[in-house]
Amino acid sequence: MKKLLLAALCLAMTVLGAGMAPAASRITVTDIAGRPVEVSVPIQRAVLGEGRQLYIIAALDRENPAGRIAGWRNDLIEADPATYKAYLARFPALGAIPAFSGLEQSLIDIETTIAQKPDVVFLNLETQKAVEEASYIEKLGAIGIPVIYIDFRHDPEKNTEPSIRLFGTLFDWQERAEALIAFRAQQIARVTDRLAAAQPPRPRVFIERAAGFYDDCCYSFGRGNFGAMVEQAGGENIAASLIPGTFGQINPEQVLVADPQQVIVTSAMWEAYVPGGRWVPVGPGADAAEVQRKLAFYPTRPAYQGIAAQKPGGFHAVWHQFYNSPYQFVAIQQLAKWFHPDLFADLDPGETFRELHERFLPIGYQPGYFATLGAAP
Repeated sequence: MKKLLLAALCLAMTVLGAGMAPAASRITVTDIAGRPVEVSVPIQRAVLGEGRQLYIIAALDRENPAGRIAGWRNDLIEADPATYKAYLARFPALGAIPAFSGLEQSLIDIETTIAQKPDVVFLNLETQKAVEEASYIEKLGAIGIPVIYIDFRHDPEKNTEPSIRLFGTLFDWQERAEALIAFRAQQIARVTDRLAAAQPPRPRVFIERAAGFYDDCCYSFGRGNFGAMVEQAGGENIAASLIPGTFGQINPEQVLVADPQQVIVTSAMWEAYVPGGRWVPVGPGADAAEVQRKLAFYPTRPAYQGIAAQKPGGFHAVWHQFYNSPYQFVAIQQLAKWFHPDLFADLDPGETFRELHERFLPIGYQPGYFATLGAAP
């Protein structure tokens, strides 16, 4: 009798447990590289090939974004320490996640990855060549770990929405993913619709990429990423015809000849990478006085001597991490406001970012993501 009762109790607990946690199912998704990948969903353990993928995970899972991260690259910790600190204070479990080092286009630490027994590994699209050369897809696939390529950096204009949808599908966050996609599209349309109606002249713009990360000049963006954001915001990216890909470098003489009317440096708090460097520490909670002090160096660069941007309001800094997150629409709004201040006098990119935090993110908004040299914060 006792054995029968014990068996019945075990059966009841199994049925109850099944009701509490939905059973995983196998689905096939197409990742950003165009690969069909079979995955068990909903994912419970993921390794992030880039820690800054937390930007999208936190936007979809406000309650516990740390709960399903089994391992990650340490770039969020080093490249965006203020954001990491804010999330760590809210979710201390982030501090216990195994982290590995490396650059954006480099390989993940495969030993750390395998040890965490993840359901999936998310990799940025630009790592594809290195991953294929190292046969990581085959090595991980042989032990049942699928790889999903996503992209917020290489071609964010094309790949941001499908990348958000992939996360929504794989983590069973479809409704919130679609809400975020709709919010993003609405905020971009606030700029592009007005520009289409007004057709204002486009100022010539030069974007200095990762200012202070490199000592020399002039790293920039071609037709993609921030280069495309400039065009969406109603500017003319002078490097679009000079850089064939998304990222590249032009010489100072080319900048001088192009004579940009606006210079925008993308930068961040990069003490971990370039101690004491010329980076401009824009980002959440930035020290406005320090931002102004460091931004003041850039008009002194030889590449910018005598150009049209050498006027009040001609030099700006923007948070570099917009180039690799689903939040690019905030940067597009700010660029538009710099390029066409009268047309967008009523647009407040800071309030847009605040609304994103209030509606989608589990941490509070802190200003400091943008600066204009000589302007009050």
